[in-house]
Amino acid sequence: MQFDPMIFFWIFLIIIAIQPIIRQKLLENARMKLLAEIEKQRGSRVILLVHRQETMSFLGFPIMRFIDINDSEEVLRAIHMTDDDMPIDLVVHTPGGLAIASTQIARALSKHKGKVTVFVPHYAMSGGTLIALSADEIVMCEHAVLGPLDPQLGQFPAVSILNVIQKKPINEIDDSTLILADQAEKAIRQMKETIIEIMSRSHPEEKAKEVAEKLVSGKWTHDYPISAEEAKELGLPVSTAMPKEIMLLMNLYPQPVRQSVEYIPVRKSKI
Repeated sequence: MQFDPMIFFWIFLIIIAIQPIIRQKLLENARMKLLAEIEKQRGSRVILLVHRQETMSFLGFPIMRFIDINDSEEVLRAIHMTDDDMPIDLVVHTPGGLAIASTQIARALSKHKGKVTVFVPHYAMSGGTLIALSADEIVMCEHAVLGPLDPQLGQFPAVSILNVIQKKPINEIDDSTLILADQAEKAIRQMKETIIEIMSRSHPEEKAKEVAEKLVSGKWTHDYPISAEEAKELGLPVSTAMPKEIMLLMNLYPQPVRQSVEYIPVRKSKI
């Protein structure tokens, strides 16, 4: 029988081709196993909302993930598959995203009867912060950060647009800026109302109004990192007792995954 070296060449190519698939499946299995262990340990439903900005190894361009409608649909589905009195643990790692998607998630969590805990291993900016405000407890790593919730209209902060109206005579302002100012005023009012509504779960109305004013007023730039200490000073229910299992779980997200929300798709009932 004649030896054909091309056979080994094609076998080698097949192994190289399927290696990323095998590695991804091993990661997914490891995540599901650890998720199940955390749920058993805490007696809760664990949901992950994780976004990464990574560089593709082949083409070398960045991929930015953010909160979108698909994420809100998946998180809402997980909440609906959880009994009302079952605690929910949500791990959030995100730069933010669509206001409508973040608001849907935050409202659903604020109406859940069981305890809601939001874990922030690294950062939960913008819409991620809005989601965190719906929790009974926010657990942050010592150096994790939240972000302001001042609305952005295109490339401009809503508060800065209103400042232009206040500082310039009306006859020196063009129509497009006036239209933007009208939208900016509505966006700021709506965000404050949303924060107050979401925080009413576990905070007095006056405290919710105070937090809304500080986060929306434009005191900080939109990318300002609010530390755990500053969040506590705002009156948020922040703890820095981050379980080591949550950090181990984050280690299993070295690259973007097929979907940003993961949970074990079975109904959780309190035993």
